[in-house]
Amino acid sequence: MPATIVPIGGSRKGVYSVVAACLPGKPPQPVGVILADPDTGRGWVRFRQSFDDFAAPEDAEVLQGIEEHLVQLIAEFGGEGCLRCLAEWSNAVQISEPETVPVDSFTRTLDSLYNQEIEPLLAQPYQTHLPLYSMRAAAGFVGEDIAAEEEDWVRAPLGMRLDRSLIVVHVTGRSMEPRIPDGSLNVFRLNPVGSRQNKILLIQRRGVLDETAGCTVKKYTSVKTATEDGWRHERIRLEPLNPEFEAWDVEPEGFAVVAEWVCALE
Repeated sequence: MPATIVPIGGSRKGVYSVVAACLPGKPPQPVGVILADPDTGRGWVRFRQSFDDFAAPEDAEVLQGIEEHLVQLIAEFGGEGCLRCLAEWSNAVQISEPETVPVDSFTRTLDSLYNQEIEPLLAQPYQTHLPLYSMRAAAGFVGEDIAAEEEDWVRAPLGMRLDRSLIVVHVTGRSMEPRIPDGSLNVFRLNPVGSRQNKILLIQRRGVLDETAGCTVKKYTSVKTATEDGWRHERIRLEPLNPEFEAWDVEPEGFAVVAEWVCALE
């Protein structure tokens, strides 16, 4: 299935340009996208893997080396520095004027731009891509009466073993910064097993009327007391990572654990 572009409403900003090959006697052909993070200087690049449909073999060989060269430029000069270097290249390669774009995940935004500007991308569910949900939709996995259908498919981190317990969730709010940036996409594992102590969890709060507050991501801590019947929770606490926000105590029946946080997507 082709990748789609879903307006998630990322709170960060990126700067991107489209790279086009200008071969003799042919109109400019878009071949790749460069995306830069102005706040950190980092950059990402995605290029076509084949140029045979419009370039002669000798030209295709040259074009195939451009992506590697751009990666080296990003490592040396940063994302925006790479864009400035490209502006000085020969007429054989053109670069569009830089434009800003809202970002939830830089890798997802890069894929979306490539899909828009270069060619459709094929998403391979649970092989290369994971399903994307809002936090509200993700809560449907613990029995809420709402539709829990994926909103998009997002490329998973390289090397991650994928299975159907993994989902991607759009997290808003600053309470878990810096580990989970506001507006970022994050990988979670549904129905986690084992101890929850000190883990970051996606939690559905029961009895909360405001839908925007009904789901939250917090670090779980608890204090237990041994009893004749086993263990009893003396206190369960949901803690933010950002010291600007306060923790709070919950009763065992006041929440349900939806998933465990795995990692943030770049």
